[in-house]
Amino acid sequence: MDRCTEIRLIQQLLDLHADKSAFLVDDVGSEPVSHYVDSNRFASEQQAIFAATPQPLVHASELPEAGSFLRRTLAGLPLLLTRDTDGETHAFINVCRHRGTRLVDAMSGCKRRFSCPYHAWTWDNRGRLVGIPHEQQGFPGIDKSKLGLHRVGCVEHYGWIWVQANAITPPDIDAYLAGLTDDFEALHAEEYRIAHCDELEVAANWKLIVEGGIEAYHFRVTHRDTIGPFFMDNLSTFEQFGSHLRSVLARRTVTDLHELPQTQWHLRAHAQVLYSVFPANQYLVQSDHFAWIQLEPIAADRTRLRIQTMVPCDRLDAAGDLAHWQKNHTITMDTLAEDFAIGESIQSGLTSGANTALTFGRFEGALGAFNRCVAKYVGSIRSKGVPQGPITR
Repeated sequence: MDRCTEIRLIQQLLDLHADKSAFLVDDVGSEPVSHYVDSNRFASEQQAIFAATPQPLVHASELPEAGSFLRRTLAGLPLLLTRDTDGETHAFINVCRHRGTRLVDAMSGCKRRFSCPYHAWTWDNRGRLVGIPHEQQGFPGIDKSKLGLHRVGCVEHYGWIWVQANAITPPDIDAYLAGLTDDFEALHAEEYRIAHCDELEVAANWKLIVEGGIEAYHFRVTHRDTIGPFFMDNLSTFEQFGSHLRSVLARRTVTDLHELPQTQWHLRAHAQVLYSVFPANQYLVQSDHFAWIQLEPIAADRTRLRIQTMVPCDRLDAAGDLAHWQKNHTITMDTLAEDFAIGESIQSGLTSGANTALTFGRFEGALGAFNRCVAKYVGSIRSKGVPQGPITR
């Protein structure tokens, strides 16, 4: 973000603290319980949101060299990501074009050609069919150019490889970020690497997990033994950029800035900035690193997560820093574990009949903004009469 924005956001926190007020929206909001448990709603979200929007699926450093490949899933679609000899990245459906088996079983590696484990049909890392055993006998006159791997929209930008499951051409990331481009450019994520990564599954709807990160009302209670003592009680702000959110979570030290000139104000030293890139990637920017929280919905009541601590390249292996990054990753995991436990507790009671809707207070306005974006996308696909089910191409 630019310096004027940084000063404005700090001043906003200081003014709220001086007024003894939380950051408030106009009205109390709510969201139907059915939106967190209904399998048809989940299918609509997968098709209308996760398949139809560009997602930062992997960091560029996860494909570090020519021939690198990774397996991932997006909106239930099995994907193969590759980097070719020219350094270009590609995303394909990880399915053989002959008899439909999974083409690549390994989760990652370095290969320039991929042979199907069933009949050894072979493709290069640009998706071109380059080999068919017994081709002349079994498939006379076959046009191999029409049997390349099914391409998925993919582009490398701002340090990430963005993939759009229902597209073929590269998505326009600047247009999708809707005003957050300066922030992403300033983050210099291409100069970061993954220091630590944990993967886990949580028995909760993906929206509950997103919601747990975009309000500070719960900090004093849920995180009383971890990060709660270091943050102001219920003092956070948010702004909306298209479907995305930028939240600012004030540390207790922010009040020290009252005594300092604005030239000495630095947001990352006294607050954490959380970017929620719709629908389900969150970047928690701290003083010297950031955490990347990546959600993959797998059922209405189950979500797979990857939590990654991202650090500057020049400090990844620096003497004295290794223990620092491990400590920060542990704090992140311990804090998120508290959020995930609450999410699972909420999910377990949703079908009890105790509530027909969940209620959002005026200082939980980010939750309402997020759910309105979800509703907009789901409503769009329903208004077009698109049937629920597998991704259409």
